[in-house]
Amino acid sequence: MKKLFRAFGYPEVVWLPKSEQSFLGFISIAFLLAMFATPYPQFAMWVGFLFAAYAAIANDSIQTIGTFIASNQDKKWWVLWIFIGGIFCLTMLYSWMTLGGDVSHGRLAAKGFEVAPKEFHFLQVAAPIFLLILTRLRMPVSTTFILLTSFAASTNAVGKVLAKSMSGYILAFALGLIFFMIVAKASKKYFVGTAKPWWTVAQWITSGSLWAVWLTQDAANIAVYLPRSLSFPQFFAFISVVTIGLGILLYTKGGRIQKIVTEKSVVTDVRFATLIDLIYCVILFYFKLHSKVPMSTTWVFIGLLAGRELGMSLMKTGAHTVAGGLKLALKDVTYALIGLTVSIAIAVGVNDNLTFTSVVTEIPEAFSNGIVKFFSKLGL
Repeated sequence: MKKLFRAFGYPEVVWLPKSEQSFLGFISIAFLLAMFATPYPQFAMWVGFLFAAYAAIANDSIQTIGTFIASNQDKKWWVLWIFIGGIFCLTMLYSWMTLGGDVSHGRLAAKGFEVAPKEFHFLQVAAPIFLLILTRLRMPVSTTFILLTSFAASTNAVGKVLAKSMSGYILAFALGLIFFMIVAKASKKYFVGTAKPWWTVAQWITSGSLWAVWLTQDAANIAVYLPRSLSFPQFFAFISVVTIGLGILLYTKGGRIQKIVTEKSVVTDVRFATLIDLIYCVILFYFKLHSKVPMSTTWVFIGLLAGRELGMSLMKTGAHTVAGGLKLALKDVTYALIGLTVSIAIAVGVNDNLTFTSVVTEIPEAFSNGIVKFFSKLGL
């Protein structure tokens, strides 16, 4: 093809790598499939779910199993798959059996999300495709905002998700900053040499617990396309698709988005990976008990990493200066805000009850509500 262009006197063109050409081809086919599936709800339901499952797993790998993958590079991928996939199946089975076929652990019972869609808008089916594009650009965007807000019935429902997510970011940032400032000096003294074998055991237990707790929050992001009560064949299809996706994710060692984790200070050390997962697990478990409103776990995760990086920078035990730590935090928040903007645009395009102005005005209020809720929980 290049020779043909030159033969006809056309200037040299910049050709995309084959991997990018394949990705663009896949995205084009995905958009066409979404367009043709939209008029047929029974078909659109499963097409949207398939896209959402793939996109959510690819993007959210950095949150729960990102540090697990980074600190277990020496393990066979299928060993990690059995562990992670087994926990997923058991966690979903528990929800399905105890909540009458609901696999979202009650998150879709929140007002504004409790009714399964009977028909679909093109942007609802295509929303996961936009998430895939942002993931390809290594952006840690919120799957909750992009996928769930397109199904929100009102501005109030979006506002509740925003408020809970913002308070999660603040709490995670504060805990990450304080905790890692406290342990920074001690870790420099005691976290030397090769970690003891029991640290690996502790990390697998902590990561498994985190993964299970995270699923109770984020399973709603992909289950939103499906009936609120799944039959056994539907449930089997649900867990089969996601389990296969997890296998692909672990085989590729997290994909491109994994760089969000590996660029942070010493996350490949099993001891630091264990501490990160432990704090993250505690925060998510707290919010699980706090309310049934869905939330963005991505904002919690980037808040935790930002606080940790800044805390280690202040104590001069990290790989970055204070300015460098702030720069990484700002970059992650910027990418997350880009994802939030895309999700708002999709939600407005889908729902006639929403306007861009009404949703955007919710953000400052949601952020202030998040601060108020955070300090009220501390008794201040």
